[in-house]
Amino acid sequence: MNEKNPKVDEFIGRADKWQEEFGKLRSIVLDCQLSEELKWGVPCYTVRDKNVVLIHGFKDYCALLFFKGALLHDPKDILVQQTENVQVARQIRFTGVHDIDYLGADLKEYIREAVEVEESGLKVALKKPSEFKVPDEFQSKLNEIPGLKAAFEALTPGRQRAYLFYFAVPKQSKTRESRIEKSIQRIMDGKGLND
Repeated sequence: MNEKNPKVDEFIGRADKWQEEFGKLRSIVLDCQLSEELKWGVPCYTVRDKNVVLIHGFKDYCALLFFKGALLHDPKDILVQQTENVQVARQIRFTGVHDIDYLGADLKEYIREAVEVEESGLKVALKKPSEFKVPDEFQSKLNEIPGLKAAFEALTPGRQRAYLFYFAVPKQSKTRESRIEKSIQRIMDGKGLND
């Protein structure tokens, strides 16, 4: 088993929920010879400084998240795409220790395959920004404001995807319009959502 990171000890010790499950998942992942770090506030496991899998918890479940899960075989049909907008990562979800115990050896196979995928350098072909739906409110602004369409198209594909996702998430048109209004100058300045 690889060395435990004291920051992950603290993370598990502070967890209000899923402590036992986090501990079991940690043992399984470390047994697969991955390095343990704390990234984004959660346990993250790497091979040669490349992210492979992380452990995180939610209200109704905890999960192993595979960074390149879309490239994994899924013979047990247990990989979950969190939302339709998640292109690459996949989760295996657990509602208790019994789920982890039931899948024990299978989990190691998924982790080993995830390591192989990472070491092979395989990449997921991401959808192009043109494949994402442009919210009507944003399309109106692209048509109305001179230069906005050219500025948006000059952004990197990743920045375009981030904006389209950010604009599309709210259910109410008013909220979408507000987000778009606040982002127009950033787009015109060639900046991404988080620049």
